[in-house]
Amino acid sequence: MDTIASLFSFITTPVSWVIVQFHAVYGKIFGPDTGWAWGLSIVSLVILIRICLIPLFVKQIKATRAMQTLQPEMKKIQERYKNDKQRQSEEMMKLYKEAGTNPLSSCLPILAQSPFFFALYHVLNGIASGQTIGVINQDLLESAQKAHIFGAPLAAKFLDSADTVAALGASVTDVRVVTAIMIVLMSGSQFYTQRQLMTKNVDTTVKTPFMQQQKMLMYVFPIMFAFFGIRFPVGVLIYWLTTNVWTMGQQMYVIHNNPTPGSKAQASYLERLTKHVTQHGKVRRRSEKAIVKAIVTKGRDRNEFERKFVNALTKAGLAAQADGTVVKSDTAVTVENEDGTTSTAAAPVKRQQPKRQSKAQRQSGLAKGVDDATPSTSLEKSDEPDDATDSAESAEPQDAAPAAAKKATSAKPGTGTRSKAASGQRKGGPQRPKSPSKK
Repeated sequence: MDTIASLFSFITTPVSWVIVQFHAVYGKIFGPDTGWAWGLSIVSLVILIRICLIPLFVKQIKATRAMQTLQPEMKKIQERYKNDKQRQSEEMMKLYKEAGTNPLSSCLPILAQSPFFFALYHVLNGIASGQTIGVINQDLLESAQKAHIFGAPLAAKFLDSADTVAALGASVTDVRVVTAIMIVLMSGSQFYTQRQLMTKNVDTTVKTPFMQQQKMLMYVFPIMFAFFGIRFPVGVLIYWLTTNVWTMGQQMYVIHNNPTPGSKAQASYLERLTKHVTQHGKVRRRSEKAIVKAIVTKGRDRNEFERKFVNALTKAGLAAQADGTVVKSDTAVTVENEDGTTSTAAAPVKRQQPKRQSKAQRQSGLAKGVDDATPSTSLEKSDEPDDATDSAESAEPQDAAPAAAKKATSAKPGTGTRSKAASGQRKGGPQRPKSPSKK
């Protein structure tokens, strides 16, 4: 470990300078020789480094999701060119280039903070051996050697002998209890972060080797931290525990606000978003608009949770637009123009088809129409010619009703014109009773 740390000695001076600046601030509050002043200086160093690494963390998330999306295509390439490794590598690189991702992008945060980690180890190792290093002079060196955190010196290790620990002004029991607790917390936080990623933020609809790798790392990383932790000074354990807690909180924020499509976290997120949008009728934040826009862009490729979200908006009378906004579906819809752009236009009104009536309903309606069209009362003689009356009277019984309806509707109201067929008279045979006339 000392040999590896010496490779990053070029960054020891900047790291020691940052620690000294934070120590000057916390020393005025807790005292320059206290473990709180030096311990919080290391914590502040971690926070500063992780803030600078946020852009790399965002790039890591995008690369990880892109790799999850490419897993089915990668598996096809491996099966197609399983006997030609060179062609397989070429196709893989071509696939990465087309998708705009790189497998190493997911390792960028760890690789970027490794120099700071080893530089801090080099600084603490120099403090333990009593050597000035970087901008830490003799006075700061003596102050750091006096600093204890819960009875354990910053430069003490779990495997240090009793003489080494005694030279730092502490006991072996105190050092091993404190370092053991820190190692357990460090390994536990790493395991929880990986488990949270596997159970909540992984697309459950796609089974890929990537998921098996993540599951393996979930158990391998804590064991590695426990193995190397017994060789780290207390100050380095503080550094690594702090960065693990930061990673866990950062991961929880991403899962809550920007989950992986198809994961359980996305289902919970879309349920919350549906409740908010249906209550307020709009999307508030830019991140929410980006997610809605991505769902609309997918079209038929939406997963189960995204389809439920769109259907819930539809039932609430809302419609998601291509720009990520939400509008009333009865007033506007998204229309795609000829040039490929989308615009908002009025929704067309659907014509409702009339219900089909049965024969009995049609006949009852026809009889009602005849009664409505029949004039009130009239004793005047019909002005129709005799031949028309004779032809109406000689009609068959089954044609009497349609003929009567036709005559009744064609007659002008108030003229008293009515044929015998319309009045229910038949030529020969029993007479049909007259319907009561309306007054």
